[in-house]
Amino acid sequence: AGSAGSASGVVDAGAASMLMGVAAVGAASLLPRSARRPRSVRRAEEKGAVQQLLGMKGAGETDDTPLWKIRLQLCKPVTWPPLIFGVIAGVCASGNFDWSQASGEDYAKFLTCVILSGPVLVGYTQTLNDWYDKDLDAINEPYRPIPSGRITEEQVWQQIYILGGLGLSMAAALDIWQGHSFPTVFAVAVVGCFMAYIYSAPPLKLKQNWISGCYALGSSYIALPWLAGQCTFGQVTPEIIALTLWYSVAAVGIAIVNDFKSVEGDRKLGLSSAPVVFGIDTAKYMAPVIKDSVQLTIVAYLLYIGEWPYALGLFCLILPQVYFAKTLFIENPIENDVKYQGSSLPFFSIGTIVAASAIGNNPFH
Repeated sequence: AGSAGSASGVVDAGAASMLMGVAAVGAASLLPRSARRPRSVRRAEEKGAVQQLLGMKGAGETDDTPLWKIRLQLCKPVTWPPLIFGVIAGVCASGNFDWSQASGEDYAKFLTCVILSGPVLVGYTQTLNDWYDKDLDAINEPYRPIPSGRITEEQVWQQIYILGGLGLSMAAALDIWQGHSFPTVFAVAVVGCFMAYIYSAPPLKLKQNWISGCYALGSSYIALPWLAGQCTFGQVTPEIIALTLWYSVAAVGIAIVNDFKSVEGDRKLGLSSAPVVFGIDTAKYMAPVIKDSVQLTIVAYLLYIGEWPYALGLFCLILPQVYFAKTLFIENPIENDVKYQGSSLPFFSIGTIVAASAIGNNPFH
């Protein structure tokens, strides 16, 4: 449910490419003809405006942005889709949700869980993270709302408290709605909020160390939304908890890729990210190897429980990820980090749903 979000969003391109296209076209159509600039200039401005709204790397800075857009930028909508995929995976793993025959009430519960895990608690996490990352962002991303001075400290904390409280309330409501004797969804949300805090805030500030930071981030993007979705419509066993926590190791590789954009700031502030600790030439291999090798163990697990069609499907989804790692990331990790994430993450996210569907389909798991 909650997520220990990254300093500037793990998925700065892949999840947002379609949103950027739609928003850019809409923005262009609203410009009066007399105010239109050369096409190349307009495209650059439109792209920068959309990147800014979505909370993406490379956004532009404007002084007249309304407060609601600044608040939305702090929530980084570009980081929501992986959590939505995670909830879908959990719902599939429950084995209790028929997508073609589910009632309107069941879809309402599903949508509530999606909003809880994505916009609300990811928004809480990202706002909290941006506050504690304001010094780092002043070096790496000075256009962000807090280091640029476009939102006050009071307004930031208002947003943190409101989103955190709303997320916990929605989780409790889901438990009551489903008639749970133990508030499992609420428990997952509490863990998510706690992880978000210790990831970003001192004294623990898990993100200062690449191992603890990357794993906290990975588990919040895979295990927590998966468990939220599965708890909403089914039960979570120790086997599923172990599986999702192991699957989250794959997201350590994703988090390492995200660290390449802030190497300079990490070095200056003494943060032990993987590119700083191991060097760029070593870390660029670590990221895809960790991500893809863990996925291969999930393939083996699916074979073990007798779900070979799903195992084959997951294996086929790993192949393009390996290809993009070789042709984009390993060739130039600094320039191609966002391109690599944008190209490979859709296959990774779909893979989690394939694995979860195998579990939901298996009568013994």
